[in-house]
Amino acid sequence: MQLDGRRIWFVGIGGAGLSAYAQLAAAWGADVGGWDRVETPYLQPLREHELVIAPEPVVPDGWEVVVSSAYPGVAGRSRADFLAELVALRDSIVVAGAHGKTTTSGMIAYVLDRLGRDPAYAIGGEIPQLGGNARAGDGWFVVEGDESDRTIAALRPQIAVVLNVELDHHSEFASLAELQQVFDEWTRHVPHTVDARELAPLDVELSIPGEHNRRNAAAALAALELAGVGRDEALPMLVEFRGAGRRLELRGVAGGVSVYDDYAHHPAELAEVVRTARELASGRVLVLFQPHLYSRTLHLAHDFGRALATADVVAVADVYPAREQPLDGVSGKLVVDALSDSRPGARVAWTPSAEDGARWLASLARSGDVVVTAGAGNVDACVPTILEALA
Repeated sequence: MQLDGRRIWFVGIGGAGLSAYAQLAAAWGADVGGWDRVETPYLQPLREHELVIAPEPVVPDGWEVVVSSAYPGVAGRSRADFLAELVALRDSIVVAGAHGKTTTSGMIAYVLDRLGRDPAYAIGGEIPQLGGNARAGDGWFVVEGDESDRTIAALRPQIAVVLNVELDHHSEFASLAELQQVFDEWTRHVPHTVDARELAPLDVELSIPGEHNRRNAAAALAALELAGVGRDEALPMLVEFRGAGRRLELRGVAGGVSVYDDYAHHPAELAEVVRTARELASGRVLVLFQPHLYSRTLHLAHDFGRALATADVVAVADVYPAREQPLDGVSGKLVVDALSDSRPGARVAWTPSAEDGARWLASLARSGDVVVTAGAGNVDACVPTILEALA
């Protein structure tokens, strides 16, 4: 196999990305192992391999080391560099853009799987119908590309899917034009490119709601056609796709209130989540939002406020820092103030603790309402609190 004889150690192996790459590396012949700070659900398929859970990074002698972008101080190959190697090994489809990557990648992989095309894939979230987020099949390799640190430029697939180009990583890009240049340079090296911005939303009823998903489906169909799958063959499978984990995922119903969770962490995503939740609710839409990254909160606070102003009741938690250090004066309160400016009199609460926000929203929710937890951090951990309070 392509990686026979190699020993590869993944620092940050519990993340969605590196866990997927480790599964592929093992299936393609390498001995794999890795370290992470905490247990995560993504480690379950890797239990037969050497895993270390400890407070500080562990790197054994004599192994190749691949390092998650969450641990920049550890010596080794970058996650992106290793992904570029994997993409070069197979006929690949790379899906890129500020939002929609996980759903669109999942759609493509799901259709290929259901048609017996045996895809390989590495997707940034769980695809329940596929049993996980990674597999090492013999067919097309479907993967998400990341523009946040420019590393997408190193990927050389046969097919590129560009869903959208929106400024989301302000610590890396000074302008939208600079970001667009990265995409332009990347796609010049790819034989076939699907630009979803030029496609109309798919005019069919899908199993998942929202115009954004009809746009994702149009992009998936176009990519599948380039991969040799006819539209008439793909469409019946595509309409059966039921979505990815944490993408407006129904987590439970209690007291007549439906509780959904979503990974939305950009204003455009958040606005679409509220709009789609409105389609699902017979009553009001209540949102618990946890901003992600200080830099993003600083630059997009006003846009977040405008997006959240379309909800009926909003609680805003403090910033989930992820890989960033705090910035003076930057907190979730910026979003609260922006929402109040956008819609004076809006029912909004500044709840630095996400759990406090969850309890407050649950106390206000009534039958027919939809409650959504939104954010790329750990706000989804508040769902049990909401459901318990509603019961």
